[in-house]
Amino acid sequence: MADNVELNMEDYLAMARRRLKVILVPLLVAPLAGFLISYVFPPKYTSQSMILVEGQKVPINYVAPVITADFTERISSLQQRMLSGSRLRPVIQSLGLVKPGEESKLMEDIRNNMTVTPVITSISQATASAGKKKPTSPTDEPLPGFYIGYTTSDPSKAQRICSALTTLMVNENLLSRADVAKSTSDFLSRQVDDAKHALDDQDAKLAAFKKQYLGQLPTDADANLRMLGMLNSQLDATSQTLSRAQQDKSYSESMLSQQLAAWKTSQSSTNPQTLQQQLTVLQAQLIQLQARYTDDYPDVIKTKADIAKVQARLDELNKQMNNATTTGTTAASADEPAEIKQLRLQIHQYRDVIDQATADQKKLQAQINVYESRTAMSPAVEEQYRELTRDYDNLQNDYRDLLAKKSSADVANNMETEQEGEQMVILTPADLPTDPSFPTRPLMAAAGLGVGLGLGVLLAIWLEVSERVIRTEKDIAAAMDLPMLVSMPWLGMPDGSGSLAAGNGRRKFWSRGSPVDAVKIEV
Repeated sequence: MADNVELNMEDYLAMARRRLKVILVPLLVAPLAGFLISYVFPPKYTSQSMILVEGQKVPINYVAPVITADFTERISSLQQRMLSGSRLRPVIQSLGLVKPGEESKLMEDIRNNMTVTPVITSISQATASAGKKKPTSPTDEPLPGFYIGYTTSDPSKAQRICSALTTLMVNENLLSRADVAKSTSDFLSRQVDDAKHALDDQDAKLAAFKKQYLGQLPTDADANLRMLGMLNSQLDATSQTLSRAQQDKSYSESMLSQQLAAWKTSQSSTNPQTLQQQLTVLQAQLIQLQARYTDDYPDVIKTKADIAKVQARLDELNKQMNNATTTGTTAASADEPAEIKQLRLQIHQYRDVIDQATADQKKLQAQINVYESRTAMSPAVEEQYRELTRDYDNLQNDYRDLLAKKSSADVANNMETEQEGEQMVILTPADLPTDPSFPTRPLMAAAGLGVGLGLGVLLAIWLEVSERVIRTEKDIAAAMDLPMLVSMPWLGMPDGSGSLAAGNGRRKFWSRGSPVDAVKIEV
């Protein structure tokens, strides 16, 4: 092929016709080689089972599920747990597939050749294509189940191990859900106990604070103000009563003094001055009689008796007068008029009223001082009380929330115990594979077909590029770089009998694209 020649579709078709054998030989040989090569590899058989995931039987509006993790994450977690040595070793020993002490090699083979693939349905595909957000509960999972597969060279061994792994996955799911439900319930029980202790401690602090500041709490502020106003009103009334009683007592005492003075003036015989004069006269007479007579003389005896009588009368009168002037509360003598006795009784009553009003006034003032101190301390106490009550309310709300969560966790635990929650059901048991999963002979033959086609095309291109042959007018023009004067059409080729083929252009497919299609004369 000449360089620097622009090719069109006819040129490419001519190349394909020329190199058809080069393309067909690898295209036919390569699939056969791929099919034969597939027999070189040892066959691998895959046993597969299907597990259906059923949602919980109780509506989530009544019982919230204990596990809300993503479905794929849970399956991956279950796979990691079931492939651990503590889970796989008892299963391998129960199957009796290897000798004792060789379990580690088989466990490593199971880890490498076990597969877990989700079941893809039309619904799940539609959900995935619609870009649905991540599900929030197990019942929202778009995948209804998953496949468990195991690949090995022995189909019976593959089936037994796949069946054991399927059962282990189902049991591991039950155990995992039960453990999560129980651990959740136990954790919430501990949290409830801690919250209850904290609430009891805060309740004791609040009770001690209320006892210490009894009557000074913010809830008592209105009552304190009302009581303070009532006490002030009572104090005013008591003060007015005391003032009136003192005025009435003073007036009665002045009236009593006037009545006593008038009555004493009218009673001259009982006047102390008169009695004193009589006593002086009798004492003078006694001195004269004693000078003349003895003490047994009748006049002397009579004079002494008169002196004693007057002296007793004078002493009694002086005593009454002293009591009347110092205390003013002595009862009037039997000889006093009724007006004086009435005045003395009124003065005594006024004195009792004054004493009672004074005591009430002191008592009310003390109570007013107490309530005023409570009112003055109310802001500081209110701040401490508000802090204590806020902490108490928060602890109480936390305790109620934990109680509700614990109750829900207990119900969920019972649901998992009774297997009413999400369940994994073996829908399709592990099958016994009849055809190897690897190598897939039709697939390898198809791969050989593709490789042969690519190899034939590449070889044809290489041959076309590497050959330096002039086949067309464009090749001549490009090779010689001279102008073409005339071009003669192709008239045909001699046949086997010596005759020429028809020159109408209807040649066989294999004869098309011969090395010379036209004769060119160049000058």
